Amino acid sequence: MSCSMVLLEFSGYTRMFQLVKPSRFDRRSVANIRILLGRQSSSFGNSGSSGENKTPGSQVPKSSASTATHPKPVEGLEGQRVVLPFKERSRGRQIPLDVPFPGVSKVDYQSVERSSVETQVTTLESGIRVATQPRYGKFCTVGVVVGAGSRYEANFPTGVSHIIEKLGFMSSRKYPTRESIFSELEKNSAICDCQTSRDATLYAISTEVAGAANIVKMLSNIVHEPLITEDELNAAKMAASFEVEDLKMRPEQEGVLLEMIHAAAWRDNTLGFPRHCPTENLEVITRDHLLHFMKLHYSPERMVVAGVGIDHQELIDITKAYFSSAEATWNTENLTVNQPTKTDSSVAKYSGGILKEERDFGIFNAGPLPVPDLAHIALGFESIPHHDPDFIASCVLNLLMGGGGSFSAGGPGKGMYSRLYTNVLNQYHWIYNATAYHNSYNDSGLFSIYASSPPHMLRRLVTVLIKELLGMKDPVKKDEFQRAKVQLKSMLLMNLESRPVVFEDIGRQILANGFYKTPVEYINLIDKVREEDVERVARRILESKPSFAALGNLADLPTIEDVTADLAHSTSKVGGSSNSSRFNFFQG
Repeated sequence: MSCSMVLLEFSGYTRMFQLVKPSRFDRRSVANIRILLGRQSSSFGNSGSSGENKTPGSQVPKSSASTATHPKPVEGLEGQRVVLPFKERSRGRQIPLDVPFPGVSKVDYQSVERSSVETQVTTLESGIRVATQPRYGKFCTVGVVVGAGSRYEANFPTGVSHIIEKLGFMSSRKYPTRESIFSELEKNSAICDCQTSRDATLYAISTEVAGAANIVKMLSNIVHEPLITEDELNAAKMAASFEVEDLKMRPEQEGVLLEMIHAAAWRDNTLGFPRHCPTENLEVITRDHLLHFMKLHYSPERMVVAGVGIDHQELIDITKAYFSSAEATWNTENLTVNQPTKTDSSVAKYSGGILKEERDFGIFNAGPLPVPDLAHIALGFESIPHHDPDFIASCVLNLLMGGGGSFSAGGPGKGMYSRLYTNVLNQYHWIYNATAYHNSYNDSGLFSIYASSPPHMLRRLVTVLIKELLGMKDPVKKDEFQRAKVQLKSMLLMNLESRPVVFEDIGRQILANGFYKTPVEYINLIDKVREEDVERVARRILESKPSFAALGNLADLPTIEDVTADLAHSTSKVGGSSNSSRFNFFQG
């Protein structure tokens, strides 16, 4: 498409216009045209004005130096006065932006039908669900979301799903080596990833759209027909061990504390099982354990094949052709380990309680710059499942509490005006971190605050957190409430700009709910949340038994009985006031 530029200078105001599709103009003659308009011309605003109906003091348009090099006239523009509406202003006349420019053909914009951007879901005869969302571009993201994770390991050595994650994209029957898999990926400019969580395992590949068929075919073979050789199993166990060791050696202990508080909240069941393989189970887990676990959980009805940027019918045809468990490794080999014949369908049973671990973090002070000696705690309560009507209100509450580290940078968009910043980090210099977390699952949830401070300040730290948690029941200020809602919507929309994130969102929603809820629907639900909804959800959360996790030098840590008694004592005050505490550490 050829475009030309027209430069208007009027009353000292210059604007450049772009002529789109100038089919009747000579491209060379309209490359750059300057039209000088008179300052005091009374003919402006009169559609019948021309060069002959001019008043004294007006100037006849002249060609500039730039037009002299292009002698061919411009039809409709050269040699006549251009009449444009104008708007009187205190400092001169200006051309309004909402007025069409004369002589320029109307721009025809491409119309977008709503159906062209909607997520489509189809259930195949085998039970596999196929979901796609169109997206413009040369690349797409395709993958499989499986209903298999650490919460289903009740009848297996804990850590099985973590080892399966590390075995992702290792080898398969048609791709006997890791190198052959990555060679196929490189042919299609593709990258891959495998991740597991408490309730799902994801295999994802971002690839060129033109090679999507070959990639999905390879993906099916990797998921259904893994070889799991002895060398691969040992390498996967070593990778899992390194990951656990790396988490323990980091100065930031959020990941470890979140694992510990899950174990305290759901002791020895479902969501309380460790997401990472315990060191003591590395030698216990065998190849047969892995294949038995996959046989029970990698069934068609527990799989969602999702794609973003790929045609829906094309993905259906590819899935029908290649996704079959008939030739799966666990169905063609004789497994020796005696294991259950059906999946664990236990409902999460919240127990609450305390889990603590003494640990010396002196290793972090080996360098020239010492790291503060800190102890870490997490205090939480049972929260809202993601299918509960109060789920959106609990998300708003989480953003309202916010928080972060003492060295976090940024403005309101990063939560600098949230309660844990304004009431905790900005008030107590000895608190290094205070962050609210909300983990929501299909049958339960956990609302918690992670915090860190010097070990000798742990008792005061617990008191500060109790005060903030009980303060969630207090009336919500309008400005902080609106800020939390806007930030929640912003985070939702910004995350969904990423194609892999959209893939995961689609796969997880279809797996958990059987349908996909669009961002617009979530935005509308967020807008409907009221202040009293947040206060009601806070009261509902605080009715449960507390869960408590602690890590570090814990000599000054209060007991779980002290925490429970302080919560009950503060709640029993008239009006549920959150300003009093049995510990009485807010004096001075």
